[in-house]
Amino acid sequence: MDNKKNNKYFLLLGKSLLLSFIVSLVFFIIFTLIFTYTSLGEKWIPLVNTIILILSISLGAIKMSINSSKKGFINGGIVGLSYMLVLILFSIIAFKSSAFSIFTFTKLLVGLFTGMIAGMIGVNLK
Repeated sequence: MDNKKNNKYFLLLGKSLLLSFIVSLVFFIIFTLIFTYTSLGEKWIPLVNTIILILSISLGAIKMSINSSKKGFINGGIVGLSYMLVLILFSIIAFKSSAFSIFTFTKLLVGLFTGMIAGMIGVNLK
């Protein structure tokens, strides 16, 4: 019985993370086109990146919490932290950089707290 619950939980976590990454991809494509075909400067890229990150984690954490029905802040925090860890791992592999900076740590915290807050919202939406 416990193994079945674990499998269901990890499947839900995977679906929530997949939703987060799909939302990120769609928004990054949209904003890439906006930046390409308008006169918006590069100074807006970090802000847009952070907004997309927060929105993507929030949607995944809300999905996770609605479907798990309890411990929303924990489940949301797990989604946020998992999302950020996957991005950091991808960055290390793709760019061959293993530097863990204060910037990386800050992004991890943003992901964790965004997920926790969105998880609490998701539990209350059910």
